[in-house]
Amino acid sequence: MPVVSHNLTVSFNNCSTSTFYSRFAFRNPNQYVEFRQFPRIYCAKKAKRTGKLRYPSEKKKLREKKQTKSDAPTRLEGVWRISRLAVSVQDDPGKDFWDISEPLLKEIAKILEFPVSSMLPPEAFTVVRKSFDARKLQKEPKFVYTVDMDVHKLLHVEPRTWEFISELEPKNGCLEFLHFDKTFGDISSIIRECQKIKESATSAEVVHSNHITGSEHFSATRKPKVVVVGSGPSGLFASLVLAEVGADVTLVERGEAVEQRGRDIGALIVRRMLQVESNFCFGEGGAGTWSDGKLVTRTGRNNSSVLTVLNTLVNFGAPRCILVDGKPHLGTDRLIPLLKNFRHYLQELGVTIRFGMRMDDLLVNGETVSGVKISDSKGSFDSSSQKLGCDAIVLAVGHSARDTYQMLLSHNVNVVHKDFAVGLRVEHPQELINDIQYSGLANEVQCGRGKVPVADYQVARYVKGTDTSILSNMEPVTRSCYSFCMCPGGQVVLTSTDPSELCINGMSFSRRSSRWANAALVVNVSSKDFEDLNLTGPLAGVEFQRTFERKAAMMGGGDFVVPVQTVTDFLDNRLLVTSVPPSSYRLGVKPANLHELYPLHITEALQRAISMFNEELPGFISSSALLHGVETRTSSPIQITRRSDTWESTSLKGLYPVGEGAGYAGGIVSAAVDGMHAGFAVARNLGIYDSSLDSVVGKAQSVGFVKY
Repeated sequence: MPVVSHNLTVSFNNCSTSTFYSRFAFRNPNQYVEFRQFPRIYCAKKAKRTGKLRYPSEKKKLREKKQTKSDAPTRLEGVWRISRLAVSVQDDPGKDFWDISEPLLKEIAKILEFPVSSMLPPEAFTVVRKSFDARKLQKEPKFVYTVDMDVHKLLHVEPRTWEFISELEPKNGCLEFLHFDKTFGDISSIIRECQKIKESATSAEVVHSNHITGSEHFSATRKPKVVVVGSGPSGLFASLVLAEVGADVTLVERGEAVEQRGRDIGALIVRRMLQVESNFCFGEGGAGTWSDGKLVTRTGRNNSSVLTVLNTLVNFGAPRCILVDGKPHLGTDRLIPLLKNFRHYLQELGVTIRFGMRMDDLLVNGETVSGVKISDSKGSFDSSSQKLGCDAIVLAVGHSARDTYQMLLSHNVNVVHKDFAVGLRVEHPQELINDIQYSGLANEVQCGRGKVPVADYQVARYVKGTDTSILSNMEPVTRSCYSFCMCPGGQVVLTSTDPSELCINGMSFSRRSSRWANAALVVNVSSKDFEDLNLTGPLAGVEFQRTFERKAAMMGGGDFVVPVQTVTDFLDNRLLVTSVPPSSYRLGVKPANLHELYPLHITEALQRAISMFNEELPGFISSSALLHGVETRTSSPIQITRRSDTWESTSLKGLYPVGEGAGYAGGIVSAAVDGMHAGFAVARNLGIYDSSLDSVVGKAQSVGFVKY
């Protein structure tokens, strides 16, 4: 009888004790050895995971198994995605080449196990992703591709590949059948195509579609009025969506259009004249206009919403390579003409754009907003005040709109402080970063005109330290320290919005040809840090920022001069170097004790992190590396709470807080995605949109979850 214990089945296979020992002969016939035959042990049948308990890999295999029969005929018509195609730097045409090269065809043939690469027509393949891998773990730096193969086009150009393609099977991680070529267009094209489909439907279906939204409705002669406050990425994309679906949109921006904004920034750099409403933070395009123009996001490059945003940017003048580049960026010189095209298109749709107009107050009727009060941002508060009535307000202000936060509190809008990060901006010679990252390939950079990209870096570490407050009882605190907004071939710029405060950021142009590389080195701070300075309330984070921005201004001595310190001196808590290395900051620098700027626990966290970064990037600690103070506006210090179903403020109906200033994004792409979905949410609540595009542009993430 079998004996079962702990899911194991033991079987003696009818073996008696007399035959429990066996004799085996060796080469010498006179030699024998007795071998004890142990019972065989069988594992019980493993219980299969079902439903939601299955691992993602198991779900994928199950889908592939179910689709095997149905895929057979379509595999001669669909698209195969080929990944992990590596081409050496010597063989690749370079970072600015986005087509199919001969060395790439050879790598494709290897993955497909196709005997003759020259038989594969290049026009049947499309590069969907290209990145540069210079990690030290690799034998050599290489370009890594992801390519789509159009089977129909391949068979049309080279019919002799039919038999080979018909027998092609997926390979885990490098070859996948997509069934169809799913392409994403810009948001305007997607909305128009959807409208054409709806127009072809019967009138009864249209009435039913409008009825099920459960929202307010407007007659054909009266469009719903929406005021969008702020012309950053979230405000622009919200305006675009609302205008396309038929709303009457007014876009209010406290700053100036990019043409005048550029002149105001020039006056700041040359004559130290700060326009408090038109500067590096305020104006058309938001704070990201004069930046590196990074288009990376943690939301995911293959996310439907992200692809829709990127295609929309291409439609307004961005180069198509941003759809392919592994680390896409635009640069200020490309962002300015793009924003002009965006503005002109909005005006063609009927959007009214009011530059140089600041929103001073909300008009509230009960618990619902009914409009805004605006005034000339260059004039006094009471002069030229105007009231704009509306059905909804999209609040898309940036993270520096501190007066707006204060105004919201006066209306009892629920505003909560949130964690963010502060620190210093470090600047190295770009050649040094090239040498650290590329070693022998550093000469291939050629100031952004060579075969390989200008070297960058991204570092992050968890640092354990102690809090200095009495209440903490010296409990160990773990903080995340990381590089932020790294600008290769860039420069350090002033982002102050008040003459008595000093804060900085980085920017670069599309070619990234500057002699310097800069990045913020920041450490996360929370309510505990605010309380240590006796700062409480919803705007405690704002006051925390102000405290150190004013201290930095005093260290610099005024006139927007930035306090600096070499990395080596910062680590040694001293100021021996009075003749500092050259800086890209154009308003002047002054040696200062930056190690005394922040509280001790923040300074020590930064010092430990820099030492850790040097282990990953040998040479990062250098006498030519210069720290600049202060970097405080890495993200919004507050969050304006909103409902998950309607996207409205939890305090006022009709108010839609979106983007980075509201605490729901961080960066150009994530802010644009949030603004786009907010536009659809507003339109849905106003009864002019029925969620029919969710399957195309993707569903919005939970409004309580921020993923930059």
